[in-house]
Amino acid sequence: MTLSPGVLFDIDGTLLDTNYLHVIAWWRAFRDTGHREVDMASVHHSIGLSSHELVERLVGSDDEATVEAHSSRFDEIREGAEALAGAADLVRACAKSGRTPVLATSAKASDLEWMLPLIGAEDAISGVTSSADVESSKPAPEIFELAMRENDLDPERTIVVGDTVWDIHAAKNAGLPCIALTCGGISEAELRDAGAVEVYADPRDLLANLDTSALGEQT
Repeated sequence: MTLSPGVLFDIDGTLLDTNYLHVIAWWRAFRDTGHREVDMASVHHSIGLSSHELVERLVGSDDEATVEAHSSRFDEIREGAEALAGAADLVRACAKSGRTPVLATSAKASDLEWMLPLIGAEDAISGVTSSADVESSKPAPEIFELAMRENDLDPERTIVVGDTVWDIHAAKNAGLPCIALTCGGISEAELRDAGAVEVYADPRDLLANLDTSALGEQT
């Protein structure tokens, strides 16, 4: 079997401008369920974890009621979600260059129904792996490892594109480099400290520098 070079894209905050919508939804959900001690900054720095892991990190234990409240609160404001500038073009450019684009996200499987059309590059996306497919979500490496296995990607020639420290940690745990974007709201300094090999503003910025980026290396 011949393995292909790949690029594993996170979705929230990387291809879709949804991180701050999730922050608001989680903040309201924590108040709905009596956790008024949780502030927005703490929520923001936890975005990228699975729902149950996010709740456990912030309140010390899992709470299904808070997870369900977040889903309801997010549905109220989801219409404000948009693709980030250059998202679809970046995915297509990666495919055209010979890298296999695969989405690897901590989002729920049910969210993919609206996420994929919103990204607008379904014709170029070769596969999708979500938190529903693995036992442990980011920063564990399983999502990225499964995405590579299911799509016949070469671990030596696959790169992650994400926007949080959780993406970077998961990539490192899978033995992969990670290009980070600041459009999810995490600073360049934090992303570099976490181990990002390169940092760009958003998909459009990475696309404009694609040839000189780690993604532009010979595939």
